Amino acid sequence: MTTAQGSVPSVDALLASVDASFESSTRRLCDFLRIPSVSTDPSYDAETRRCADWLVNELRAIGFEAEAAKTIGHPMVVAHHPGVGPDAAKRPRILYYGHYDVQPADPLELWKSPPFEPVIVDGPRGKRVVARGAVDDKGQVMGIVEALRAWHALAGGPPCPVTLMIEGEEESGSRSLEPFMHASKERLAADVCVVSDTGMWDVATPAITTRLRGLVYMEVTVHGPSRDLHSGMYGGAVPNPINVLARILSELHDKDRRVTIPGFYDGVSELPADTKAQWESLGFSDAEFLGDIGLSQGFGETGRSTLERTWSRPTCDVNGISGGYEGKGAKTVIAAHATAKVSFRLVSRQDPERIAAAFKQFVEARLPAGCRAEFESHGANPAIEVSESSRYLGAAEKGLARVFGKPALRIGTGGSIPAVGAIGRILGMDSLLVGFGLDDDCVHSPNEKFELACYQNAIRSHAAMLAEFAALAR
Repeated sequence: MTTAQGSVPSVDALLASVDASFESSTRRLCDFLRIPSVSTDPSYDAETRRCADWLVNELRAIGFEAEAAKTIGHPMVVAHHPGVGPDAAKRPRILYYGHYDVQPADPLELWKSPPFEPVIVDGPRGKRVVARGAVDDKGQVMGIVEALRAWHALAGGPPCPVTLMIEGEEESGSRSLEPFMHASKERLAADVCVVSDTGMWDVATPAITTRLRGLVYMEVTVHGPSRDLHSGMYGGAVPNPINVLARILSELHDKDRRVTIPGFYDGVSELPADTKAQWESLGFSDAEFLGDIGLSQGFGETGRSTLERTWSRPTCDVNGISGGYEGKGAKTVIAAHATAKVSFRLVSRQDPERIAAAFKQFVEARLPAGCRAEFESHGANPAIEVSESSRYLGAAEKGLARVFGKPALRIGTGGSIPAVGAIGRILGMDSLLVGFGLDDDCVHSPNEKFELACYQNAIRSHAAMLAEFAALAR
């Protein structure tokens, strides 16, 4: 089933081509999954490079100019196609972002099958593929690649200019990403970026993540006496850094569990009424959400639902605390230092740098004489909020509706994807987060899986969305 070079096939023809080739698409996904591209472990460096080369070859096979570009770390897979037809250059330019690296498979003893030997097994929703990287992010990357393969088969290539940037360090800090983007602005230029590293509402309901919380992560150490002290000789006469730090941390929230740092809520807006109504209509179950982690009652900012708390409200959490004697038994000591790791999930127009500075001021204003604080940053990324009037958002929703026969939900997510903020800041474009994972996919855990129904719909959706993007004027 091939149309004339440069002509735009119908969406129905694209979907039929995807379905007819799905068995081959699944075989290619399994080939991808067999390569143990664990970016954080140097013993896997050769395999990670092999994975990049494998992806480059697949993209070249469907007409893309592609390379495993050298970086300060693992290679960046970059591929470009100018689009087919005389009007391709007049159509929007699309950048796709994803990652080919995966998390370590440990603990290996909890896997039901070897993590890098993908298996197709039965599940309650049909067939699924089980392997490390199945959904995060190799399966979702292949959803894009196989959609482009369908366009190649029917039209000789995509209907508009397309660039892919698939990194190999997302699971290990992305240290090469920003330097690479700064050095490659021209080759990565596009009108919008499509990211497929998020999830759906359920197996039959597509979703576009329009709200992605940002992150400020700080480590604070309170220093007191010059050395550890005997609590009997010095207790009550000198500041105890552990007591001081615990008191400061306890003051970060008020009785309604709102963050008390001055200016923390600057830029935080209320949900649009229609978005709030849509979320309330989802039938979200607190009992199911909490029961899975052994809790029965929600906790957080007073007057907010669980979805609001995790998708659209900023938070502050202490993620670790240490100081003094932490071994077995007793040791009566006043520690010279105490440390806490504190993270802030940000929303809307909160400024990460201002939040970090305000936290420092908050701590320093509460230090008693004789104590000082030292701070270390572990990252600062802004929140992402896609404009609800974006024409690319509208086009993506049309494509998803063609595939699923129902409107896509506009959802939020509590996690952060630093690359999305960097793409906006460095490359100057918005991102659409259209993912096909499910909550029970065991991301980063043993027995990670991807429902084949989700994989097939990912391919179909990217093919249909590309048709809708191409229908827009630049």
